[in-house]
Amino acid sequence: MSSPHITDPSRRRMLTVARFALHMITALLSAVTAIRAIATGVPLLPAMLMAGVFLAWYATGAAFARGRFTGWWLGGLSILWLGMLLLSAEFVWLSFPLLLLAGHVLHQWPSVAFAIPVLIAAIVAPVVHQVPITFAHVAGPLLGGGFALAISLGYDALLRDAVERDRLIASLVRTQDEMASLQEELARTQRDAGATQERTRLARDLHDTIAQELSSVVLMARTADAERMPQIESIAQHSLTDLRRIVAALAPAELEGAALAAAIERMLEALRRDTGIETALQVDPALPAMQTSQEVVFLRVAQSALANVRQHARASRAEVSFEVAAGQVAMSVTDDGVGFLVSDSTATSTSYGLSAMRSRLREFGGTLQVRSAPGEGTVLTATVPVERTGGDS
Repeated sequence: MSSPHITDPSRRRMLTVARFALHMITALLSAVTAIRAIATGVPLLPAMLMAGVFLAWYATGAAFARGRFTGWWLGGLSILWLGMLLLSAEFVWLSFPLLLLAGHVLHQWPSVAFAIPVLIAAIVAPVVHQVPITFAHVAGPLLGGGFALAISLGYDALLRDAVERDRLIASLVRTQDEMASLQEELARTQRDAGATQERTRLARDLHDTIAQELSSVVLMARTADAERMPQIESIAQHSLTDLRRIVAALAPAELEGAALAAAIERMLEALRRDTGIETALQVDPALPAMQTSQEVVFLRVAQSALANVRQHARASRAEVSFEVAAGQVAMSVTDDGVGFLVSDSTATSTSYGLSAMRSRLREFGGTLQVRSAPGEGTVLTATVPVERTGGDS
């Protein structure tokens, strides 16, 4: 006999007890009605044989019937019961286990449709055997059978609710496990993205500082001029200091204890001293105090731009200027060097530097504009919106 799959141990025990009670009622009623039938004059062998066949069929279905076969099993049990009613009206009491089974095996309305002929047969059976009809012969099957069917339907509804509850709980547990797995995957993805972003940042920092300064050391070393040794040593020492700062994830050494303008002034002075290029710094008096992270991005862009002036521009003058307009700070690096075709900049050695500058500025909602042409110098403008003043990021 099929039943809902219950996972809760207490509900499984309740279902087991209910099944056992139904089996005991069926077996007891079969024995009692057979004995009463024999007492009313039914031969011993037919009465015992019919009761035995009924119980055997009942036990077989209870043990093996599953799915749609339970309906056929209940139908066969009903046919056997009708045959027993033809033998004796005492077997009418077996209608109660039949109605209990109907509420469990069949759905709601099919079980009601099944109960109607069963109750009619239970009421008509005494008439067939010429037993005087009384109120008890009619009310007994109606009240008892209806009560049995109602109990069976109610208990089956409770079982189905329990199964649905177990299914929902299992689904919730699976969902929680999936969410935990997704959160773990998201955390791992965020860690990977953070690591990638940090590698990109370090690559930009190394390019804008160490790589550019080492390039200057190489250029000065190629001149084989002993007088440049102090400059080479100074740049190398500066590179070492900056590298330590990068590794320690601290602010740039140039900004330590100094404002942005002062740091860039020192960079321009070093450029003038090393190359002879005339330099100038123009700062808007309305320039607000910026976050350290914003000063860092301007400093790195200036470093990269001035390194390009040093190595490629062949300029005689370079200027850095700061302007404030419409909530934005714009830094321009201008030189009068050989210039280049902006459309072809990706093919030059400055391409990585320009890409790094744009990447840095995008992180702060900023932009980079490059204006240049062969023989007309270059103007590089970095713009960053400034919404707050003061404090570290």
